[in-house]
Amino acid sequence: MTSNPDTRNSTTTAADMTAEHLLVRAARCQPTPRRPVWMMRQAGRYLPEYRAVRARTDFLTLCKTPELAAEVTIQPVDLVGVDAAIIFSDILVIPEALGMELVVEEGKGGPRFPKPIRTEEQIASLNLDGVEERLRYVYDAEALTRKNLDGRAPLIGFAGAPWTLATYMVEGGGSRNFAHVKRLLYACPDKLHRLLEIITEAVIRYLRLQVRQGGVDIVQVFDTWAGILAKKDFLAFSLPYMERIVREIREEGVPVILFPKGAASSLREIAATGADAVSLDWTMDLGEARALLPANVALQGNLDPVLLYADTDTIARATRDMLQSYGAAAGHIVNLGHGILPDIPVDHARAFVRAAKEFSPVQSGPASQNEQT
Repeated sequence: MTSNPDTRNSTTTAADMTAEHLLVRAARCQPTPRRPVWMMRQAGRYLPEYRAVRARTDFLTLCKTPELAAEVTIQPVDLVGVDAAIIFSDILVIPEALGMELVVEEGKGGPRFPKPIRTEEQIASLNLDGVEERLRYVYDAEALTRKNLDGRAPLIGFAGAPWTLATYMVEGGGSRNFAHVKRLLYACPDKLHRLLEIITEAVIRYLRLQVRQGGVDIVQVFDTWAGILAKKDFLAFSLPYMERIVREIREEGVPVILFPKGAASSLREIAATGADAVSLDWTMDLGEARALLPANVALQGNLDPVLLYADTDTIARATRDMLQSYGAAAGHIVNLGHGILPDIPVDHARAFVRAAKEFSPVQSGPASQNEQT
């Protein structure tokens, strides 16, 4: 049953509705008193409090223990002052739920799949039956997080995009040239499409229950490896699957943000998926993107994460310049152009958040130059 966007949060407090409206209204290009600000990977190693929790457990156990996941999810709201919490999890929980063995070994190259997908038989063995139930620990963590937030901030759910998940599943982990998945794309495109269809169905089921059972207010889809594709291949092997996800999840009554990193050449096509907001990496000028896209598509971003190594005055100036580049139109969610780096000083993260709030002009209406786009 589809959630009604007007009634889904009818039992929440007035404070919760105020916090929700700042992010959700901006995502829907509605006026806000100031721009909301949060950071990708904001629950992470740059926070001593997060490191203290991690010292007691391994990464996957942290993801799969709702009480711990909720604790670290909320930390940035209390310690840094961001306007939203994003559930602590990982995009690779979906391949694991489909039946792949996921190994995370600290200091050994990141997450990996010891048996990457290379054959038709391996694709056929992926198990969609009950995949959403095998991810219940995520919804439980979200429900607990929402309860513990008690209206202080809205909650963001997320998933990896099908193309990005497929790259990890076929490569077995990170890669320099993505030779295995690109060989599959060029030599056996039908096989790759079958894999992408399975992943897409899993992502839809997963995000749907993040809304219905986890109670998230907004979702983001991360296409981290969009930029490794030529435009024609991005339009064939990534975008159609994200478009289906957008269509299905928006029916649940929550806004959807797409983050196809490195795909600026396809910005118009990305906006045409029906996504409420598009997150930009730091290589794209916000003002140029705003002028390019329709007024009803919000933008998120896009300060270079490396800039947070600079002194706090430089961070403040760069943040102000970014805000001015966008202009005063509605529809801007302040964020970095990718995730915050693990050794950024906490005070520098706070300086970014503080500047986003202090220099943020009122978003008084849509981007008028695009109203007819």
